Amino acid sequence: MNKALCVVAALGGLVSHHTARAQTPGTWGNWYIGTLVLPGSVEKKWGGYVEVQARSNGLFRQYFYNELKGGLSYDLDKNFTVLLGGGRYGTFAAPGPINVEKRLWQQLVINQFLSRLKLEHRYRIEQRWLTYKAEDSTAFRQRLRYRLNAFLPLNKRTITDHTAFLSVYDEIFLNPKGPVFERNRVYAGLGYQFSAHLNLQLGWLRQANYSQPRLQQGQLTPLSTSAKNNLVLSVMYKLAHRASTPRPESVPSQPD
Repeated sequence: MNKALCVVAALGGLVSHHTARAQTPGTWGNWYIGTLVLPGSVEKKWGGYVEVQARSNGLFRQYFYNELKGGLSYDLDKNFTVLLGGGRYGTFAAPGPINVEKRLWQQLVINQFLSRLKLEHRYRIEQRWLTYKAEDSTAFRQRLRYRLNAFLPLNKRTITDHTAFLSVYDEIFLNPKGPVFERNRVYAGLGYQFSAHLNLQLGWLRQANYSQPRLQQGQLTPLSTSAKNNLVLSVMYKLAHRASTPRPESVPSQPD
């Protein structure tokens, strides 16, 4: 338990650190996430998920963004899962879309169970095709992502039926062509596992984007940050393979 408290305290400190160092105060928006998951089981290692997401620039107003995505997963063993995913991402402004992105990604997820504390390490490589409607132009980009997600059940030792839990994560986004450190995403939330099928999370997410330093006409523009706070509501429903044994323990991780 001491290890669990130390890790959670460290992650909490990381959240405070990023909040204190953000150069631009964030405004509040909303993320709504609905996910349907078919996790792998002991006998049947194939799984997958589909997800719909919407975002707004203000609290419960100014809708501007949506995602429709899914993936096919395979459990290498109980703690290692690989996934191939794809999706469509749209950014909108009146009267219509201003940017549409098609994305493909490959990822590896490693789970660790340390007494009550559960850790998830997620590594992702993305290929992105972007279409800018206003400019009638396209672009291709790649990106690397790493997320460390910690879960701590509050009223039980494992996350099972009727379990309240804390979830904290930090995710970094790296661009091979620069700026190398492109984005940072910090999340802290409270969740409730109603049953083996249904869980809900309500949390705070701060997303910071970083612009590359530039030298123009002898003037150096330093690294700058734009950050935004968001209220996140996530609902996840898990299906089950027929006549199969579920994994002994899993984490209610958001696939996003």
